[in-house]
Amino acid sequence: MAKESVKARDKKRRHLVAKYAAKRIALKKQGNYMALDKLPKNSSPVRLRNRCNITGRARGYMRRFGISRLVFRKWALEGKLPGIRKASW
Repeated sequence: MAKESVKARDKKRRHLVAKYAAKRIALKKQGNYMALDKLPKNSSPVRLRNRCNITGRARGYMRRFGISRLVFRKWALEGKLPGIRKASW
């Protein structure tokens, strides 16, 4: 499980990316890279990292479900994910 500070930092970055998205697009279209450089570093979408919505884990993230492989496995075995069942052949 990720530390609460890491989760908070990620949440803050996502907020900044959303806030400056339109401004970023406009500055890129103009070619004004000096003004673009003055925007906060954390407003760049490149700095985002996919994280599990439950634990905050960055590795083993399953984009389709928005959770990590560990939470996915646990929930799938408990039957909390509709349409998911254990493979057997």
